Amino acid sequence: MRIRTFALFIALAAGLAAAPVRAQLTETEQRIVVAVKARGPDALALLERSVRINSGTLNVEGVRQVGALYRAELDAMGFATRWVEMPADMQRGGHLAATRQGQGGQRLLLLGHLDTVFEKDSAVAAWDRRGDRVRGQGVNDMKGGNVVLLEALRALQAAGALEGTTIAVLFTGDEERVGTPISQARAELVALAKQSDAALSFEAAARIDGQDRVSHSRRSAGSWSLTVRARPGHSAGMFSPGQSLGAIYEAARILNAFREQLPEPGLTFSPGAAAGGTQVQWDDATASGTVYGKSNVIPRDFIVRGDIRYLSPEQGERARQRMREIVAASLPGTRSEIRIGEAYPPMPPTEGGRRLLATYSRASQDAGFGPVGAMDPASRGAGDIQFAAPHVPGLDGLGVAGRGAHTDDEDMDIASIERGAIRAALMIYRLTRPEGAPR
Repeated sequence: MRIRTFALFIALAAGLAAAPVRAQLTETEQRIVVAVKARGPDALALLERSVRINSGTLNVEGVRQVGALYRAELDAMGFATRWVEMPADMQRGGHLAATRQGQGGQRLLLLGHLDTVFEKDSAVAAWDRRGDRVRGQGVNDMKGGNVVLLEALRALQAAGALEGTTIAVLFTGDEERVGTPISQARAELVALAKQSDAALSFEAAARIDGQDRVSHSRRSAGSWSLTVRARPGHSAGMFSPGQSLGAIYEAARILNAFREQLPEPGLTFSPGAAAGGTQVQWDDATASGTVYGKSNVIPRDFIVRGDIRYLSPEQGERARQRMREIVAASLPGTRSEIRIGEAYPPMPPTEGGRRLLATYSRASQDAGFGPVGAMDPASRGAGDIQFAAPHVPGLDGLGVAGRGAHTDDEDMDIASIERGAIRAALMIYRLTRPEGAPR
């Protein structure tokens, strides 16, 4: 053990001597950078081990195996770890939680997820190294980001900067297909957020217009269901006084009114599936249905299933209220009902989020990587950090850089592991210092 410790000391000293000294970095921060760089091959090996374990959301055993791999890493760093079980009928693997309690500085919640979109029967190769890039199941979304998180913490430990910090880590096991009820599936995340001052998520980074970008705001993810019923009749009587105008005309009126009256910046809504006729049968479990209708019959039924996303709770409430008003103004002989649900809450822009971005960008510049900008919230889907957003400011996109997430061509830039770990470690160090304020 003494020999290994001495060897590590020599390696760190050599790295400090070889690396250009940046005036912007303190001595401790320089040691953090060197510690990240010294782990390059080992970090890539850790990523490969985790990627070669299939952990599609519904592969409960695979999710648990990846969790066990990361748990051993966190145990070795002195975190108190535990497995958060989900009910058996949820058919989800559960979550890995890890905590350490210190004094002073900001209390941080770090987020990743164990599962991928690639289930056990996926034909995508688990790991395919191609020069300075690697393709595989979840390398980008988000096992690469998980390794960035772990390597940032390991570098802080090597530099003596982890001691005394208050940090919680949560790797969820069902980010790609959240278990239901969501309130139970995300109860642990919400509880940890309420005990924190900021949340940092390690989903994939983005590079847009030549600049690296992360997200301090993200839009909600929700759904709406429209059901229209009309008095049927012979089509020859259409437009006659007192005659029903039918379910299809009524649905068309509603959808067109949504298109004309609802739009505002940050809000989107889309009818993703629709079916109308004399009889409609729809199965939400399979997102499919059957329709029966004749051209000489005024249609009785129409159903629509749609998506809605908004940037703030206030914007969401405005949209819901206007949608209900439009639906209530029924055409003759029809009646309609709309139900609007929210699966992921919005993560609106806040001053706290902007401060986190400024701290991260400063750390990036001090490390020689250049500034980091804000990502358009409309360009990202929903993510776990949004369950923390009602309670703490957050920043997402601190993971690896890659392409083709969720596709057969998903890949990542291997060098982005080191880059992401350095940025994250410096940011965590600056936030968790006793004064707890950005420089």
